Amino acid sequence: MNMLPPLSELALAAYPPLSGEALSSALDAAVRQTASCLPKFAHAFKYSHSVGNWYDPPSDNVEWTTGFWTGELWLAYELSGKPAFREAAGWQVLSFLDRIERKIDVDHHDMGFLYSPSCVAAYKLTGDPVARKAALLAADNLVGRFQDRGQFLQAWGTLGAHDNYRLIIDCLLNLPLLYWATDETGDARYAAIATRHLRTALGLVLRPDDSTYHTYFFDPDTGEPLRGVAAQGYRDGSAWARGQAWGISGAALAYRYLGDARSLDVFTRTTRFFLNHLPQDCVPYWDFDFSDPSPEPRDSSACAIVACGLLEMARLIDDSGISLLYRDYAARLCNALWTHCAVTAPSLSNGQLLHGTYARHSPYNTCADRGVDECNPWGDYFYFEALVRLSKDWKSYW
Repeated sequence: MNMLPPLSELALAAYPPLSGEALSSALDAAVRQTASCLPKFAHAFKYSHSVGNWYDPPSDNVEWTTGFWTGELWLAYELSGKPAFREAAGWQVLSFLDRIERKIDVDHHDMGFLYSPSCVAAYKLTGDPVARKAALLAADNLVGRFQDRGQFLQAWGTLGAHDNYRLIIDCLLNLPLLYWATDETGDARYAAIATRHLRTALGLVLRPDDSTYHTYFFDPDTGEPLRGVAAQGYRDGSAWARGQAWGISGAALAYRYLGDARSLDVFTRTTRFFLNHLPQDCVPYWDFDFSDPSPEPRDSSACAIVACGLLEMARLIDDSGISLLYRDYAARLCNALWTHCAVTAPSLSNGQLLHGTYARHSPYNTCADRGVDECNPWGDYFYFEALVRLSKDWKSYW
């Protein structure tokens, strides 16, 4: 049964679903934006956020965000069939193999963010054995972060360190890499660890008001769950918009793999909270403590991630009426992004989606302002993915 709020109660009602000529225009713009970046970024990566809405200079293959640019290349290749996109993405696959073999900036849990839209995508689309090898090595690296005490994948820091003995909600998007690894190799260990982490995380990250914790700490000696705290949210009790979005999309993916009532419940409750707290233009502020009117920056990437989560669940749910409703809500979110945030010409920016926020300082967190009101690679990628999902029966990279 659908438990999302009716459209009449939502700001989303002001935006018709993105479809027809408008969707075609948005897809054409996304491919055009990607093509415009090839001279500079075919053999390089985009930094973790733009500066003044421009990614410049090119970045090495470091941090947790580079796979999203490669994912854009694969999406553009799927839509256009142009060899230039495939050639650039293929070069980047080699870089990802080198990165995991030499253990360059991989001492964290973000292997799925890095290797699903780059190497798993490459293998699914082209059968490239190099991509398969790189993705399986990344899966091996990820399972090495599993903590038996607490039953979770440790996100950051030295394994077992008291100050980082925690999971974070973002990791829900890293788990499809492990399920893929089991499907590909027949080794059940990968999926078993993913499922154990899922059951732990989904049981802890949701608050009674349907908002989510960004991070959750455990006792490293006993594995006992201790407390949920903010890392990038405004405060410990607030709802960080992108974290809420990771919860929505991650729960939809969990439902794909587990088909269980808890995944569906987390998806429904987190989505309901997100939709009910959108401002009038439907582009969320970086934290849901803020509402209209506020001078605080937005995070358009959260909206794009949620659109993908809705479209994923629309494919999985048995009830055709609910499935159509989820697609409708996703298409309306995409229209809001197309209206307010999309880059429509390469002269304006070399990104896809304006008004993202990587991190925002508050009196209650330890973040420094970073990539505030800028493009970021995950926002660019998930916006493009949502458009592709709306346009065809897409074979997921996740």
